[in-house]
Amino acid sequence: MTLTQPVAADRLHRAAASPPEAPAAASRRPALACAVTLVVTGGAGAALLVAANRAAEWDTGRQFGLFWLGMLVFTLPAVAWLVRRTSSARLRVAVLTAYAGFTYLPKLLRTPDGPLYHDEFAHWRQAHQILLDGRLFEQNPIVKVVGDFPGLHSTVASISALTGVSIWHGALFVLITAHLLVVLGVAVLAEEIWPDGRIAAVAAVLYSMNSSFLFFDTQFGYESLAIPLLVWTLVALHRAMRGPAGRARLGWSAVTLVLSAATIATHHLTALGLLGVMLILCAVATARALRRSHPRAVTWTAWVLTGSAAVLVVTYLAVVAPRTAGYLDPYLAKALDQVAGMAGSSGSGKRTLFRESVAPWWERYAAFGAQGLAGAAMAAALWRLRYRRTGDAVSRTGALAMLVLGSLYFPAALLILTPSGAEGARRSWAFSYLGIALVVAPVVVALLDHATRRTARAAVAVALLAACTVALVGNTAAGMNPSYRFPGPPVFGSDTRSAIPEVAAASAWLRETQGRDLRIVADRYSGLIFGSYGEQRPVTGSQSFRTYDLYLAQPGREIPPRLIEQLSSWRFGYLIVDRRMAREVPEIQIYFETNEPVPHDGRPAFTLGQLTKFDHTPWTIKIYDSGNIAIYRFDFTSYGGPR
Repeated sequence: MTLTQPVAADRLHRAAASPPEAPAAASRRPALACAVTLVVTGGAGAALLVAANRAAEWDTGRQFGLFWLGMLVFTLPAVAWLVRRTSSARLRVAVLTAYAGFTYLPKLLRTPDGPLYHDEFAHWRQAHQILLDGRLFEQNPIVKVVGDFPGLHSTVASISALTGVSIWHGALFVLITAHLLVVLGVAVLAEEIWPDGRIAAVAAVLYSMNSSFLFFDTQFGYESLAIPLLVWTLVALHRAMRGPAGRARLGWSAVTLVLSAATIATHHLTALGLLGVMLILCAVATARALRRSHPRAVTWTAWVLTGSAAVLVVTYLAVVAPRTAGYLDPYLAKALDQVAGMAGSSGSGKRTLFRESVAPWWERYAAFGAQGLAGAAMAAALWRLRYRRTGDAVSRTGALAMLVLGSLYFPAALLILTPSGAEGARRSWAFSYLGIALVVAPVVVALLDHATRRTARAAVAVALLAACTVALVGNTAAGMNPSYRFPGPPVFGSDTRSAIPEVAAASAWLRETQGRDLRIVADRYSGLIFGSYGEQRPVTGSQSFRTYDLYLAQPGREIPPRLIEQLSSWRFGYLIVDRRMAREVPEIQIYFETNEPVPHDGRPAFTLGQLTKFDHTPWTIKIYDSGNIAIYRFDFTSYGGPR
């Protein structure tokens, strides 16, 4: 591969044309200049990222400009070194490694010492429980299906046990390594399709512009490890298809299946996404084989490996993780209902983008401009694939399959306009943007090479860098709210800023005085802290277990007996009440869960009387009160007695 191996002929030619010392000295000069450039710009960029977080803490409004200035200070010189014709393969690998490390900084600076995002609490708890109890596949009270996919948690717990570091620091090691593997994996996969080191490097940079790259796929979540597994599975699949019959093909086939199994054991959606990409590749290979443009043996190899992966996925989901379908179904069904409502005359189900967002106007415009740029780039890639047929049969099949995959990016724009489909749309872009990156990269390199004059090359380079900047800024703004990207003052109802010290202190008190693994009733935000650091088992309500009816009941009104019976028979012992629900509206418009029957009209959905009525009911005994947080112990034997 040109990315990882220097060209032997070029080395021999230089050795013959120069004295023995000259090539070594000449090869050191660009490497030294590159190292100095990246160290200086990396330090400056990191300082600007820190300044952006400090500005966000003081809510000065300057954090957006400082953040993107810090990102571009490093990214633009790194890209310049990657696309230089004279850059060696080793230099490109070094620059890509530095680029992967720098692009992890935004998330590292955002959460350096512990979980912060919603799902991170669930994964932290799961790894912590494995370290404490040594048991896999335990149900997680925060995200129900997390325990069924122990790949990430068992890896983190193993590193923590072997090295003695904390769960969080073990997770950081795994996540930074996975981030590096994504960047290098996309480059290696690109070289399987386009045997050119510059195209491979550009593909890796283009993929880093997807909306999940900087924050979502760097969090302590199972997709952060599963995405690199998917990319390297596709690398192994391409090599199995290309390899000669015999040990080489069998070896890469075995690697493909092992990586597929690891992906399945790590994340459900990534496993399904991997299976979808493999099916696309098989469909393209079959269509080309029917036209005798593709070897049938290669097509059969793709189908056998895809069928084997499908068997693994179906078996795992049916036997090990049967709850996954029930977990995903409500989100998909509601999203489809909302799409149908948008298509109807009423327009119901529509979601307004950037509603009440504090993001600056240029970020919002970039979010829409990024979609137009992606469409134009894909059109150019389609034209190039149609009229420039290069590479062997496997490369051509891979390029066409990536074109199909990349085109799936655009239908997700319809889902992002619905409240229930927006989350799934963002997650799908981590897969579909891989197709965009791999087919657009040769277009970018061709544009750079087409300009022969220096002024023309400079103009093309500036235009391409400007387009990439718009794509990076716009995709990130569309994919992640400012409260996820920047610190700031406490905000009730935010998945990142509602965890005030008062809640953490209450959870620690309950664990130390009453024990762990207690079944408790809580709201979404208290449940995150009590269920992770507090080591309890919270429930935040569902359509079949309407615990939120406890909070919704008016003072003096009877609680539904069916709910009391459920709480008593399932041995729930404690109730957590956050009185901020009577004073503030949650930022993300959720108190308990997405399908809650709670009014959201811009005003608090609860009165103080609704939340303090438990002080007077005989079956709830207050055992803790810190002002905002109150903890009650259930005594169902006294239910129905005098107040």
